[in-house]
Amino acid sequence: MTAVAPTERTSTGRALLAPALSGGLGLTAAVVLRLRDPHDSGSYGFCPFLSLTGLPCPGCGGLRAVNDLTRGDLAAAVSSNLLAVVLVVGLALLWAVWFVRRAGGQHRARFIAISTRTAMLVLPVVAVFGVLRVTPWGSWLAP
Repeated sequence: MTAVAPTERTSTGRALLAPALSGGLGLTAAVVLRLRDPHDSGSYGFCPFLSLTGLPCPGCGGLRAVNDLTRGDLAAAVSSNLLAVVLVVGLALLWAVWFVRRAGGQHRARFIAISTRTAMLVLPVVAVFGVLRVTPWGSWLAP
């Protein structure tokens, strides 16, 4: 009896399963945030960093920003958390590229491939955003 090597070919339907599931998960999260308003204090708990220090973390206001985006209020979303809005838009674009690549036959295309260089760029941006939003000249970034 001989072993059969697994084939490299994957059906397009099977290749689209991961993008479809992750897209559905993202939409479900957006619907939950649309139905249960995070603008109500404590509706999703409290930020531990904010509770301990009295200062907003880089993620503070992110749930409110996504809720505002689901209502189509871009100005309120940016006012809640500019970084979250940029991340949501960026992730949506990356998801669309992933889906198109998979549908176009690149069945092994990945959603995000984070390199060390990318991480070394993103982490300082998040840190600077977090520090800037608690300073007087960055107060417009505060949630």
